[in-house]
Amino acid sequence: MKNILIVEDDLTLSLMLKTWLTKKGFEVRTVLNVADAKREAIAAMPDLVLSDLRLPDDSGISFLKWVKEINENVIFIMMTGYAEIQTAVESIKLGAFDYIAKPLNPEELLKKIEQVSKKQIDDKQQKAKTKETKEESFDFIVGKSPEYKRLYEYVDLVAPTKLAVLIRGESGSGKEHIAQLIHEKSERAKGPFVPVDCGVLSKELAASEFFGHVKGSFTGAINNKTGHFLEANGGTLFLDEIGNLPTDIQIQLLRVLQEKKIKPVGSNNEIPVDVRIVSATNEDLDSALNGGTFRLDLYHRIDEFTIQMPSLQECKDDIELFAHHFLNISNRDLNKNVIGFTPETMDMLKNYSWPGNIRELRNIINRMVLIAQESHITPDLLPPYVLNEFASKQTTENVLEKSNLSLKNINEKERIEEALRQAKNNKSKAADLLDIDRKTLYTKMKQYNIEF
Repeated sequence: MKNILIVEDDLTLSLMLKTWLTKKGFEVRTVLNVADAKREAIAAMPDLVLSDLRLPDDSGISFLKWVKEINENVIFIMMTGYAEIQTAVESIKLGAFDYIAKPLNPEELLKKIEQVSKKQIDDKQQKAKTKETKEESFDFIVGKSPEYKRLYEYVDLVAPTKLAVLIRGESGSGKEHIAQLIHEKSERAKGPFVPVDCGVLSKELAASEFFGHVKGSFTGAINNKTGHFLEANGGTLFLDEIGNLPTDIQIQLLRVLQEKKIKPVGSNNEIPVDVRIVSATNEDLDSALNGGTFRLDLYHRIDEFTIQMPSLQECKDDIELFAHHFLNISNRDLNKNVIGFTPETMDMLKNYSWPGNIRELRNIINRMVLIAQESHITPDLLPPYVLNEFASKQTTENVLEKSNLSLKNINEKERIEEALRQAKNNKSKAADLLDIDRKTLYTKMKQYNIEF
C-alpha cells in the first residue's frame, strides 16, 4: 500500500501529515473538501483514504459511502474529535477500517496504517492459498516437439509487451496456463491475474460481473460489487471462451478497452482501469465474425497477437514425456508408487485420438494410478471409451483392408474421401487410417475441395 489521499480542511494538519507520511515512503495527495476528494479518487484511486469527519461542503461519512460505492477495496480511516466518537464508530459499520481521534498521534496513525498493510498482505496470501488449493493446475512440462517449442518462443516474445493476446486452441489444450505464463513473464507479474469463463456468464449479469454494481441497482444487488476489471486493475484479465460473449456485452467491453474506464451498473461514476487483456477461444471466431455474432472491431482489439495452441494429436512424440510427468504428479498427490507403463499401454496412449488434449491425458493418468494394484499400468486400466476406440479402429482397418483402400488402387482424393466415410467423418480416426496427422488431413481436404 503506497498511495494515500488526505481529506482535511485544516491546512496546518494536512501539511504536517503529508510531510510526515512522505518521509515514511508513502505517496500522499491532499485536498480540502469532498468535491476535490471525489475528483482525485476518480483520477487515480488511492489505496487508503484518511478523511476528517467534518468538511466544509459535506461529511466524511458521505465521502465514505461514495468511495465504497465505486471501489469497495479502498481502505478508509476516519479522523474525528472526541465528541464525535459515536459517529466515527458508525463509519466502521459503513465500511471504514478504523477511526483515529484528534489531536492526532502520528505514531498511532502509522501503527493503524501498518495494521492495514498487514491485513492486506494476509488477505492476498490467503486468497492465493485458496486459489492454489481449488484451481486445477496442469503442472506443465514443456514438450520437445517443434509445435511446443514454437509456442513457448511466442510466449517469451509477447509477454514483455503491452499487446492484447488471443490464444486459440482446442478444449483442454492448456490455454489458461499459457495466459498465466504470459502474465508471469510480463511487467504486470506483481499485479493480479483474474480468469473469467465467458462461457458461463449470463446475459443479464455479465455487465455486473465485469464492471461491478452498486447496492440496490437491480433485484438481488444487496451489496456493492467490485467486478472483474477492478479486481484485475494493474494486472491481467484473462477472458476464456470469449467467443461466447453476448453482443451487447461485446459493445460495452469494446468501450472499456477504448476508453480505459468502467462504469459500475447503477452508478454515474466512471473509474479508470489499467488492465491487459488476454483472451482465449476454442470456437471458430472467423465463422462468428462472418455470421455477425462477434464484432469485428472488438476482435481487432483483442487480437493484436495470436498464439495457436497445438493439440495433443499433433504432438504424439510428446505423449510419453507428458504421461510420465503426470504419473509422477499422481503418485505424489495420491501417495502411490506406480513405476511406469507397460509397452502395450504406452502404445495405446500414443495412438489414442485425445479429443480432450492435455487435460484428458492428465485425468486418465490420475485415474489409472488411483486404481492400479501393480507396479506398472496395464491396458485393462484404460477407460472403456479409450479401449472402445481401439476396437472400433481395428474393425475399421479390417474393412478398409477388405476394400483394398490403398494408393495403388485409387487416387489420393478418393482414398481420403473413403477414409472419412469409413471413420464416419471423425477427422482424427480418418487421419489415423491414412497414417497422416490431422493437420495434414485438413490441408489435403482443402487442396481437393473435400467437404465433410
